[in-house]
Amino acid sequence: MSYRTHRLGELRKQNVGQSVKLSGWADTVRDHGGLLFIDLRDRYGTTQVVFNPEHKDAYELAQKVRSEFVISIEGAVKLRSQHVNKDLATGEIEVHATSLEILNKSVVPPFEVGSKDISESLKLKYRYITLRGEDAMLRMEKRAKMGQVIRNHLDKQSFLELETPILTKSTPEGARDFLVPSRLNENKFYALPQSPQIFKQLFMVAGIDRYYQIAKCFRDEDLRADRQPEFTQLDIELSFTNVEEVMTLGEDLLKNVAKELIDVDLGTLDRLTYDDAMDRYGSDKPDTRFGLKLVNLSDIAAKCSFKVFNDVVNKGGLVKGINVKGLAEQLSRKDIDDLTKDISKFGARGLAWIKVEESGLSSVIAKFFTEEELKAMADKMGAEPGDILFFVADSPKVVHDSLGNLRLILRDKFNLVEKGTFKALWVTDFPLLEWLPEEKRYKAMHHPFTSPSPSSPLDEKDLNKIKSLAYDLVLNGNEIAGGSIRIHDVDVQKQVFALLGIDSDAAEDKFGHLLGALRHGAPPHGGIAFGYDRTLAVLMEDDSIRDVIPFPKTQKGQCLVTDAPAAVVDLELMDLHVKNIKKANKE
Repeated sequence: MSYRTHRLGELRKQNVGQSVKLSGWADTVRDHGGLLFIDLRDRYGTTQVVFNPEHKDAYELAQKVRSEFVISIEGAVKLRSQHVNKDLATGEIEVHATSLEILNKSVVPPFEVGSKDISESLKLKYRYITLRGEDAMLRMEKRAKMGQVIRNHLDKQSFLELETPILTKSTPEGARDFLVPSRLNENKFYALPQSPQIFKQLFMVAGIDRYYQIAKCFRDEDLRADRQPEFTQLDIELSFTNVEEVMTLGEDLLKNVAKELIDVDLGTLDRLTYDDAMDRYGSDKPDTRFGLKLVNLSDIAAKCSFKVFNDVVNKGGLVKGINVKGLAEQLSRKDIDDLTKDISKFGARGLAWIKVEESGLSSVIAKFFTEEELKAMADKMGAEPGDILFFVADSPKVVHDSLGNLRLILRDKFNLVEKGTFKALWVTDFPLLEWLPEEKRYKAMHHPFTSPSPSSPLDEKDLNKIKSLAYDLVLNGNEIAGGSIRIHDVDVQKQVFALLGIDSDAAEDKFGHLLGALRHGAPPHGGIAFGYDRTLAVLMEDDSIRDVIPFPKTQKGQCLVTDAPAAVVDLELMDLHVKNIKKANKE
């Protein structure tokens, strides 16, 4: 039995006079008294179907059809006599039905398909209905096409698509692992991979030379709009390579994806070192589509009359500011108070400001500066009447975090970037290590297998000065890809482990499989990994990666469709040699 001769976005004027069979969902049902219209919808589009009392059986059955019923019709294609719909691909024709079959009824859906005014939880619980909408369906089509573009691009360059294990060993890579108890090996656990990092390096030792994988990854971490407990990553690794080759590969791939998916030419990508990105934008993933660059005023502040600024600089801190051009009148005192509150979460103890007016500089802090000092700051920031200058004085981290995020808040508040604008760039020369003051230890800024830069000796006394051969690809202020040249020498890898507080015994216990492989002739190698979901979300200009994931989870890691995670019976836990501690304590 055939359900259709055409999909619902295919019929055009040239099909007029043909007999067709169509199947899909009833999108809307309209009874005009004498004629009944049903807009029939599937993934490919919508076709208007007309039911006439002349065909009594079909007409009477059509009166029972409701929204989201699954139906099949037969009829003839005709030109619309009136009300041509120019916004619809099939808008010049309609199908006059001669027969109708209801394939399946539907209860009243919890919301109208394609509706945007519904809660996030409702959208996720009824994801299979959300996906019927045109916008959601478009994202699924783009997701599938993105995979095709990637595979075609990499296949032409001799890459092999290979899989790596999902059940693997727990290793300290930054986030918490998801652990899976082993039934056959008592008191032992698998871990779900945070990335295929070690296995792709083993591929290089094995001589695979060029590998890629569109891989599932798992991280048990606190969630936000651009994080999911399980996510998809495009993983790429190649041997006998260098920074320039990997960056060229990643850049060409992103350009190809952007062109094929949204017809955008990203042009030549800029490059910023990590230090320059932090200095100018307060972020290692800067959105460079608009201005509001940070200006360092520490030299003026060190000698100024304002004790707050002066003390911060003399204690090794920074004073930086941004000039919000022409928007002084649009920011009320309440707005400024709100901005101060917004950046307090990044550690800022206050947000100083000066409004530039025709008559001079206006601010509650102006009285603490001499005229010469005020003029020096205004000149350095390129101030003109109508501007408002914002300042933060604190440690370098607090200053950069606060002003970097203030840039983004102002971007969104004043629509400083036109929709459909895309800007990609590279950030390079990352530090190898990152100090964690709360834990009083260093962690790898990227991961423990990142190669230090040849220009940065590992015996450097100031560990903060050690640079790495790492690089990030940033699109519209989002890190969409990151990579590095890996350590291929076992002695260097042990040195890096030691800097991270991982002694020889711990290194062999956690990473013995990698160290063993490096002892067996590992070639120089490196690679890059793209956040598959995040890249697509940025290209589609979505606020959340949940919009481009078929069945995403909530910020608590729950799947509302299946109610996972869910409790399991004690017998299953016993088979896995696992005990419910809370339940045991109650008993």
